[in-house]
Order: sequence, then C-alpha cells, then structure tokens
Amino acid sequence: MTTVYDFAAATLGGTEQPLKAYEGQVLLIVNTASACGFTPQYAQLEELQRKFGERGFSVLGFPCNQFGGQEPGNAQEIAAFCSSKYDVTFPMFAKIDVNGPNALPLFDHLKAEKPGLLGASIKWNFTKFLVDRAGKVVARYGSTTSPNALTRDIEKLL
Repeated sequence: MTTVYDFAAATLGGTEQPLKAYEGQVLLIVNTASACGFTPQYAQLEELQRKFGERGFSVLGFPCNQFGGQEPGNAQEIAAFCSSKYDVTFPMFAKIDVNGPNALPLFDHLKAEKPGLLGASIKWNFTKFLVDRAGKVVARYGSTTSPNALTRDIEKLL
C-alpha cells in the first residue's frame, strides 16, 4: 500500500526531502499562499505545530501559485514572508502545482486518497490533509476550515 512516506519533495532551500523522514508522525499537509484571504491561517498552523510538535506532529507547507496567482514569490521571498510575518517553524517546501499535469505526485496521492466533495481536484489555497502515523491519509479539510478546528482530530491520532 502506498503511503505519504513513499514520496519526496524539494524544500524551500532546494534539497530533496524524502517524506520517509516524517515516518511515525501525524502530519497536516497544506497547500499555502502568501497573498490569499486565508493566509492568516499560517498563524493557527504554527500554533498547532508548537502545541503538538513534541508529541510527534508536524505541519508540512507547500506553497502553490495555481489559485489567483496568490503565491508569486520565489523561495527566498516565501521563506522571508513566513518567517517575518508568522514566525513559521514547520517545514516549508518548494512552490508546487497541486492540480494538473505538473502536480507534485504527493498531491496526486493525497487527492486520490481523499477526494473533495466536488471531485479530486483541490479548489483553493489552504486545503488540508491529515495523515496518521502510518502515513495513511485520514481526512481532508477545505480552505474555510480553520486549523484550530482540527485540534480534536489531531489529538485523536496522537
């Protein structure tokens, strides 16, 4: 059975990161953007990281510019924004596509495991996928779902 640990992605720094490095952790995988109405969710994502990180939890952020061009920056600009505006400490990855022929294979897997109400495609920034310690995708949440609303679901997996 394929799990999220079978994939890899480039970090904002440009190095290839096998997701196997997160094996045994509960993960919240999110497609992010710096200029979106949902961008303030970075603050709550960071709160979750700080609250649960020591218990084997990590947020993984994947910048995406496919929705309204709301992530126009390069890797350095994205890193600077996340650090200065939201003091992000969770791992951020290189800018990716989440839909279409150039979609990161990890996101194809996430969408196949947990399609949305209107099909498999991701509809907007800050779609969230919750992954258990075995690497199985257990839930998908839309952009309008606040990260703080996921606390109970995360705690159940920890």
